[in-house]
Order: sequence, then structure tokens, then C-alpha cells
Amino acid sequence: MRKQTRVAALALLCAGTTLTAACGSDDTAGGGDGNTVTWWHNSNNEPGKGYYEQVAADFEADNPGVTVEVTAMAHEDMVDKLAAAFQSGDLPDLYMERGGGELAAHVDAGLTRDLTEDAAEEIEAIGGSVAGWQVDDRTYALPFSLGVVGVWYNTAEFEEAGVTPPTTMTEWEQVNDDLKSAGIAPLSLGAGDKWPAAHYWYYAAVRTCSQDVLTQAVSDLDFSDPCFVEAGEVVEDFIGTEPFNKGFLATPAQEGATSASGLLATGKVASEMQGHWEPGVMQGLTDDGEGLGDRTGWFPFPEVEGGAGDPTAALGGGDAWAVSEGAPDTAVDLVKYLLSEDVQRGFAENDMGLPTVPAATDAVSDPVLADLIEVRDSAPYVQLYFDTAFGESIGGAMNDEIALMFAGESTPQDIVDAMQQAADQQG
Repeated sequence: MRKQTRVAALALLCAGTTLTAACGSDDTAGGGDGNTVTWWHNSNNEPGKGYYEQVAADFEADNPGVTVEVTAMAHEDMVDKLAAAFQSGDLPDLYMERGGGELAAHVDAGLTRDLTEDAAEEIEAIGGSVAGWQVDDRTYALPFSLGVVGVWYNTAEFEEAGVTPPTTMTEWEQVNDDLKSAGIAPLSLGAGDKWPAAHYWYYAAVRTCSQDVLTQAVSDLDFSDPCFVEAGEVVEDFIGTEPFNKGFLATPAQEGATSASGLLATGKVASEMQGHWEPGVMQGLTDDGEGLGDRTGWFPFPEVEGGAGDPTAALGGGDAWAVSEGAPDTAVDLVKYLLSEDVQRGFAENDMGLPTVPAATDAVSDPVLADLIEVRDSAPYVQLYFDTAFGESIGGAMNDEIALMFAGESTPQDIVDAMQQAADQQG
């Protein structure tokens, strides 16, 4: 049985903070009446920002008297604001959930509304993809995008350097050396936000650990298998080849032209490991709104030679819309509208992600994203981001230590020790 118990989850959410809402107060960031819905999301660049503004306006037009107050913010800002909101209980009516241990903690604390009956039709349409957002067989959020992480690259720069996508770590290091020899910076990394750096360790673990080991670790939070240290050693060796942009330790992930995504979008680097949202992010970071356009390529995280992991398994996750416990019923209606075929098709046509409603998947306009749907659906399994799967306490300790390793201030063993210590303290 997983060690993260309901009591422990509530304690984690409430410890050390001003106690409100689920922790004892009725303050709320919600609309305050049955006709106003507050909605936070992270599509703060075009076309996503404008698309969601139109979606909100259409919902208001179909529901006279209803007002949707939309707040779009950068992903990192949204994560920070949501963390504060969960601590205080001052939540928006509609917000994004990433599933796994994080969602379980929110459910345990009584912060997230059960949508099982209210959205039964939408849940049936989405199918098995809702599994990551279920707790005790109840569904608490509706996934609207589910994708995988991989390496996005500039096909023109790869061609200029005479390299092709690698299939093993050894090949990847050679590709990066060849790019540097051609005067092209190989990779950008937004380590200033930590999680992009953590993705390297996560993917290395998927390649060095068997699925059984990973599944068991998520269940019992025991990280004693040597493959976890091996994952850190793979990443440590890769860092040693110096593939990243100058100043990567302070580089933000996605904000502005000098972010990791911006460097790729503007041709300053040849590649970046990121999630399926990257094309949409890059479009918002170029003056012409095209991002890399038809120069966009993608390849999976290469095989770790000798690793026990399946080289075709994927790392990924998704985003889902959730409703806070005290929100008006209108917020549930808005969530159901967001998972309608029409809205999902618009989401796909704007290259905002990989839709979860099967009837909308053929609307993905970007051919690379369309290929990713096939990658997602053909993978033997998709490992949920480990910070989400393990929950906030372990995930935070893990990401902090991984970031320190990128700075040369931690070791592969330190990462595992920090994870295990956080798990043991969680009880």
C-alpha cells in the first residue's frame, strides 16, 4: 500500500500555513456566486490565450447571466499560485490538475470536487485516459491533453551539421559534438525552473529501470533498487559532455525569447527536450507566430545501453480540468463544455496539445504532433512525471536535488537519498 496516507496528505497541505477553507476557514478565490466562474489556466501565449478567451465568451453567450473570469499565466506562475491556493484553500472554481499523488492529496484534503456522476458522459467519451485522475475509482478531473516528452529539434540545423536523430545515449553525445563542431549550440535547458532538468533524470530512470520496478516504487515509495542511482549516473555523464546553452542553470523554461523554448524557436540552439506543448509555446515566442514551423522535428529520449527499461516506453502526463469543492455547479458545466468535441477540436487545430477526446484527434494540424499521438498510443506504457506520481513532498525534494546535480553540487546517490528521506518522513 502506498505510504502517502489520507491523514498525511492533509497534514502536508495544511502544515505551516495560515489555516483556511479545508484547513478551517471559508475564504475562497471562487466567483462568490452561482453565476460567476473563476478559471485559471497556463495558456498565456497566442494562440492558446485568445482561443480560451473565445471559449469563455462562447460559454457566456450560451448561458445568459453567467460570467467567466479567466486568468491566464505562465506555467511556473500558475504552479506557484495554485500551491499557495491549495495551502490556503483559496482556490479558483476551475483549475488544472496533473493527477497522481498530487491529486490524491487534494482529494484527501477535501479541496477537489468529485465529477464521477456529473460528468459521466464526458468521462465515458475520454475512456481510459481518465485513469490518472481517479482516486478510489472516483474521477476528480477531466484530462484535456495527454502527451509525451521528447527532444524537439530544428531539422534545418541538424541537416546543416549532417546529423540525424540518435537512438542511443552514445549516439546522442556524438550528435551534440557534431553540432558543436558545426558552430551550432546543441541543446537548451531551462534549469532555472528545475522541472525541465528533472525531466532528464525521469527519462533516464524510465530507461534504466524496468516497468515493474517503477510501478512498485510509485506504490510503496521504496527507491532502493540500484537503477535509480544508475539513472542519475547517466544524466551526470551527459551533463559532463557540456551540451547545454550558456547560462542554462538560470535560464527560464518558457518565458520570453531568451528562455529555453525561445532559444529553440529563434534558432539559437538546435534542440530541446520538452513536452508535447512545445510547438504551441514556440509559436508564442516568435514574431511571426510560427515557431519553428516546417523545420520542427522530434525524437524520443534515446536508449540507455544496458538499461533494464523498455526503449519504447515514454515519459509523459497530461493536464486536466478540475473543479474546487466549493465552486458553483456552473463550473462543472464549463468543464463539460471544455471537453466537448467542438472545443477539443479547436484545441487541436491550434496545436495547443494532444486532445483526449478520440473524436478530436484527427483535428491536430501539426504533422509532428499528429505523429506524437501515434507514439503516445503505441507506447507499451507512459510513465507519469515522477514529481506528480510521487506527490509534492517527494517530488519537491527530488527536483531540488536533481537541479543541484546539474550545478555540480549533488550526486546520483544524493538524489535517491533525498527521495527516500522525504518518503520516510511522509510516513
